[in-house]
Amino acid sequence: MKILVVDDEAPIRELLVFNLAKQGYETDTAADGGEALAKARDADLILLDVMLPVMDGFEVCRRLKGNQETAAIPIIMLTARNEEIDKVLGLELGADDYVAKPFSTRELIARVKAVLRRAQPPKATDAMQLSAGPLVMDLNAYTASVDGQVLALTPKEYELLKLFLTNAGRAFSRDELLEKVWGYEYYGDTRTVDVHVRHLRAKLGVSPDMQDTIETVRGVGYRFVRP
Repeated sequence: MKILVVDDEAPIRELLVFNLAKQGYETDTAADGGEALAKARDADLILLDVMLPVMDGFEVCRRLKGNQETAAIPIIMLTARNEEIDKVLGLELGADDYVAKPFSTRELIARVKAVLRRAQPPKATDAMQLSAGPLVMDLNAYTASVDGQVLALTPKEYELLKLFLTNAGRAFSRDELLEKVWGYEYYGDTRTVDVHVRHLRAKLGVSPDMQDTIETVRGVGYRFVRP
């Protein structure tokens, strides 16, 4: 996922880029409205400051939402002005959320994740089966089996495995896994993820083909590789 950070203050851009990168997001930046319009097409979400040179954030939002090529890109407005009329205007122009400065980076990251989650289309596989080598997940029956042997998974182990399997090859940070499996309002110890991954690896290990499918990505977290 690429997030475009639009703000005319370099320290704020740097702060947001740093914190988004920690969550595994790719970022790009723009310092004014014109640059934001030029870079918007490559973004999956835009953090858009209202007070910008060249063209303010409201006008940028209006143009992006009025263009068929960029209308579906989620926008979170950022502003030092906390007046209700500004918030209403931003939302009426099509912004997906609105955060007033100064903001908590933790709260902003949670809002980014929530907006991205809402923007994701439902997967057609949600009512089907998922498979990788000898592993088969029946999403209707809520079961997972390896070589025909049903695994005794806890609910969180099941959801963790489903997430890995539907995103094979993608590296997830521990914080991302907490947000996606436990919910973004769950601010627990990331060791919780390590324990569940260890148990999941042990259960998948009934088949030699599945023993190395959940890899540790040093400095990041974990990813699932197909056998």
